[in-house]
Amino acid sequence: MFTALVTILRDNWEWRKQIGRLAIFDLIKKSRGAVLSWVWLLLKPGIMVFVFWFALSIGLRIGDDMNPPFFLWLVCGLLPWFYMQEMLSGGSDVFHRYSYLVNKIKFPLSGIPTLFNISNMFVNITLILVLLGIYFAHGMPLDSYLLQVPLILIVMFIFFNIYATLTSLLSGLSKDFANLVKAFMTPLFWVSGIFFDVSKVNIEWIQTVLLFNPVTSFVTAFRDAFYYKTWVWENPSMLGAVGIVFLVTFVVMLILYWRLHEEVPDAL
Repeated sequence: MFTALVTILRDNWEWRKQIGRLAIFDLIKKSRGAVLSWVWLLLKPGIMVFVFWFALSIGLRIGDDMNPPFFLWLVCGLLPWFYMQEMLSGGSDVFHRYSYLVNKIKFPLSGIPTLFNISNMFVNITLILVLLGIYFAHGMPLDSYLLQVPLILIVMFIFFNIYATLTSLLSGLSKDFANLVKAFMTPLFWVSGIFFDVSKVNIEWIQTVLLFNPVTSFVTAFRDAFYYKTWVWENPSMLGAVGIVFLVTFVVMLILYWRLHEEVPDAL
């Protein structure tokens, strides 16, 4: 297992320039051929935010009495979700998506989730800057709680890199696993606390289960920093659950990488 960790770190360091260039190329490829080009990377999330805001705030009259406004609370959950959605769904099958790197270039397996992650993190950081703009537009203060945001982004990047490596190993051997992950995306979206406050769920065991959902944890962390103005360590239950999920995912990934990384290229 330790050998797998050393291999992953060494491959990512030695191939860092190629990983960076491929991540930028992947980002450019997403908008190539479109008249609006880069605007599409923000337009699609913007449309989704507007639709949900209109349905919940205008249609259902949710959040009329909230101060700060409900719209800020909503985007604190939705904008980070767009990155997590890409990593949960697309990240679970990156070895198939970039199979040419493995079969033709002999690119290190562990570098493929990293380049996909970097590409999506660029978009995520742009969306977080948009969130900051919305935050200040609502008259919110520049305070020390916002210092948590870079730390949250770093933890997100590391966790979803581990997740993408783990799930892509399984998807590389069985396409059914990637299909299974995609089948759970819609249920995950609705139960992860993006549209409700997990702390207000009055069924204790459901609250406990949701604490072990990384999507819930990251959405809660963003809302703590931008909306509720609390520090993430003020919620020790959530931190403990995140730590357990992080550690288990990391250990399982190392074990599977050590055992399967030589088999995946043949399966692809």
